[in-house]
Amino acid sequence: MSEVVLAATDIRKYFPITAGVLRRTVGQVQAVDGVSLELVRGETLGIVGESGCGKSTLARVLMGLIPATSGSVMLEGEELVGMKPKRLRQVRRDVQIIFQDPYSSLDPRMTVGNIIGEPFEIHSEVAPKGDRRRQVEELLEVVGLSPEHINRYPHQFSGGQRQRIGIARALALRPKVIICDEPVSALDISVQAQVVNLLESLQDEFGLSYIFVAHDLSVVRHISDRVAVMYLGKMVELGTEDQIYERPTHPYTQALLSAVPVPDPRLRGRREQIVLTGDLPSAADPPSGCRFRTRCWKAQDICAEEEPPLEIRAGGDHPSACHFAEVRVVTHATH
Repeated sequence: MSEVVLAATDIRKYFPITAGVLRRTVGQVQAVDGVSLELVRGETLGIVGESGCGKSTLARVLMGLIPATSGSVMLEGEELVGMKPKRLRQVRRDVQIIFQDPYSSLDPRMTVGNIIGEPFEIHSEVAPKGDRRRQVEELLEVVGLSPEHINRYPHQFSGGQRQRIGIARALALRPKVIICDEPVSALDISVQAQVVNLLESLQDEFGLSYIFVAHDLSVVRHISDRVAVMYLGKMVELGTEDQIYERPTHPYTQALLSAVPVPDPRLRGRREQIVLTGDLPSAADPPSGCRFRTRCWKAQDICAEEEPPLEIRAGGDHPSACHFAEVRVVTHATH
């Protein structure tokens, strides 16, 4: 049996909508609504979906950066939701995060050495004070930067180099889980490949488990063992990399894959394009039943009346949240 290092059950995160002088609550934004997942030690779980689907909010709830409205997050059997701040601070050593924007996530007034070494100030038991500079220099080498850069400032580095600094900071406490919140979306294509390859080599070297949040399906396929597809706060499909990319069953997943560019112009005309109509509904007033039904070509009356559970359907081999899920073989999926 594979060991589950992080497990989330029925996670919900609602943000209040306030109005008036007294700031009364008049509604809720259902950013994440009933998501459950498991992360196995040593694997990468990709989370994909268009902007506004709740990916980053889910990542921050799993990290403990924002509190869950309800649900459970277990790290190696220990409940994080509702944990006392002192204990949460200790446990957070084991779960670190790499942020999306390498330009705003690093303090411009701090040197690289201070940025990477800051976790040692908070968790002093990890590195003795006299040994911290050596450890920071080692971390710089591990992520492909020169130890001689330890006294430089973030503005002296390129975007890809800054993201490597962010990765070194996440590695400093030797975590078990790293949540990658769109870590390459702000980088050039060539630099994206370098950073993804670095993350893969670090995973092998340190035995890390990743949750990799992204909207670029090509990147997710390259790095992920399993992929979860989210739409408007819900998980609509979950499967291995091959299951999601070669045999998707949910209409939303099929539409996402049909929109991925095909590099070879001779193959572009052979793949059926699925064009979704309408805009993404508001998370403050989601549709009844299936949330995707307002943009789905398969929608029928039952889709408005009953919310489809995430389960394996007839003829499928992985769970999908659709009343009319069916396997659609993708001939020219992205690689």
